[in-house]
Amino acid sequence: MRELSKSIARRQRDPNFITKYFVGNGLDVGGRPDPLSLYTEFFPLCTSVRIWDLEDGDAQYLEDLQEDTFDFLVSSHCLEHLNDPVMGLSNWIRIIRPGGHLIITVPDEDLYEQGRWPSNKNFDHKFSFTVLKKKSWSEKSINLFEMLIQFSEAVDIRKIEVLDSSYRFALPEYDQTATPVGESSIELILRKRTDTEISEGSNRRSSGEQPEPNLRRYYNQYITDYENLKNFNQSEKPFAREDEL
Repeated sequence: MRELSKSIARRQRDPNFITKYFVGNGLDVGGRPDPLSLYTEFFPLCTSVRIWDLEDGDAQYLEDLQEDTFDFLVSSHCLEHLNDPVMGLSNWIRIIRPGGHLIITVPDEDLYEQGRWPSNKNFDHKFSFTVLKKKSWSEKSINLFEMLIQFSEAVDIRKIEVLDSSYRFALPEYDQTATPVGESSIELILRKRTDTEISEGSNRRSSGEQPEPNLRRYYNQYITDYENLKNFNQSEKPFAREDEL
């Protein structure tokens, strides 16, 4: 309940959301009634966020959207409602520009469904999710690492995190997302590779552009200081002095 809103304070503490992830024009898949657009002032590099929900079409296909259209995609608890999450993720990646990010949260099957399948907490959940387990009690369990290996050429994983910091493990079986604080989720952040990265089999590489000379002197000083430290340590072992200060 209001899972996107619960994430805002946490995401504000991570500078990557401000400087890398929520940057440019975004698409919020399954955004109603709790869209990211309510909070764009907290992410000043976010230009706009378009909401995509049931009235716009099937989130599995995003049929009316062209490839390489948006700078980022955010989706909070939508992937588990799709008939084919793998196809859905493929189309979500399709509409993101190279270098852009996908920020996706899904319920963690052990924290949310808590051993019950079909889910008795949300009857429309078609799949459950786990980060990495050899065996699951859910017959519709999706192992995220196994799913993402199918997209390993197109995207690189920037983050996978189980969001359990506000989860109360001492409680009996209970839908903790019904509370104002419980997330019970997995956050997944992917970055779409550029054509050059795909052809070279690499992730991001330096542009090769040199800083201005008045900045290079400071970068080079780091190298000089490090070289001096190494040279000093050749004559005397580091951390060997125990005399009084």
